[in-house]
Amino acid sequence: MTDAPSPPSPSGLRQRFTDQLKAAMKGHDQAAVGTIRLILAKLKEADIAARDLSKPEAPNQIGDEAILSMLRGMVKSRRDSIALYRQGGREDLAANEEAEIALIETFMPARMDDAAVANAVDAAITETAATSIKEMGRVMAALKARHGAALDMAVAGPVVKARLGG
Repeated sequence: MTDAPSPPSPSGLRQRFTDQLKAAMKGHDQAAVGTIRLILAKLKEADIAARDLSKPEAPNQIGDEAILSMLRGMVKSRRDSIALYRQGGREDLAANEEAEIALIETFMPARMDDAAVANAVDAAITETAATSIKEMGRVMAALKARHGAALDMAVAGPVVKARLGG
């Protein structure tokens, strides 16, 4: 008798989403409930998009690294919306977006400060022996491999470019 493969255990982030949703519901925090539900909906969407129907044995869920990337995208989208709301004089909507960003960022690792980013970039350039802007991709790949979600690539990119003479 063959056992069916067991479903993958929930990742740490998935469990945190569930726990925070329960806490927000118990605390009657409707803003947090709404934001966490948006995160969970986006996560379900990402899981569905990542499915490979030709390989039924493949996991049907994205990993923590992909979840963090999804969260970064959600934050970026909200920051863009804040700028537009402020241009339109809608401070109330901008404040709502800022509150959502604050909650989303609680699920993300702490960001590196400017000095740490500069040190990480210098180390990656040394490690890859990059000397020109043509090698920026290798440096960025090394940064991503070493620092993952703690390093915002949108912040690191211009630093790498400047260091490589771009």
